[in-house]
Amino acid sequence: MNKSSINHYFHSLFDIKEEVVGKITETFSSFGLKANEVVLHKDEVSTRTFFLEKGYVRSFILNEDNEEITTNIYVAPCFVNDFLSFFRQQPAKETYQTITACSFWETGLENVQHNFHNIPEFREFSRLLFVLNYHSIHDRLIEMASQKASTRYFNLMKKHPEIFQHVPLKIIASYLGIKDSSLSRIRRDINKM
Repeated sequence: MNKSSINHYFHSLFDIKEEVVGKITETFSSFGLKANEVVLHKDEVSTRTFFLEKGYVRSFILNEDNEEITTNIYVAPCFVNDFLSFFRQQPAKETYQTITACSFWETGLENVQHNFHNIPEFREFSRLLFVLNYHSIHDRLIEMASQKASTRYFNLMKKHPEIFQHVPLKIIASYLGIKDSSLSRIRRDINKM
């Protein structure tokens, strides 16, 4: 299979030689899932890490009322995983599910650990990836606490307008921390402008 998308992703984030990326990704294998299939179940220990090549994935939890709350929407290309579950070998706290048909690359923990210990550029890339993920989570936390729903909606539209073509509005509303009816009202108000 052609690993150009995962190779391009490494190069887009980090100045790294092609042969080094080849070494890092040589153990990655490809697979696909249909829409609404689970990549990782809550309470499952993650033994593989996933690179989302095409498609959309969400992570979600169930609240006390047994309602699904979307905690993240992953847009290809990116890595998708419960990294604490993966690296600490503890149960995942969220479920990861495809929203659309998706294609992935995956590798196991042993391969990632081998790359950490043997490829200095991979350690640097991994540090950068963790910092970027932390930054994204931190920004989302601040947005949820400080911005109105309409502002969060506009920010999502600016950052990922394609989400609205591929992700059901119910999932988008949950991700924005609002009810479907509130999202409908926001969209109606925008159309009136």
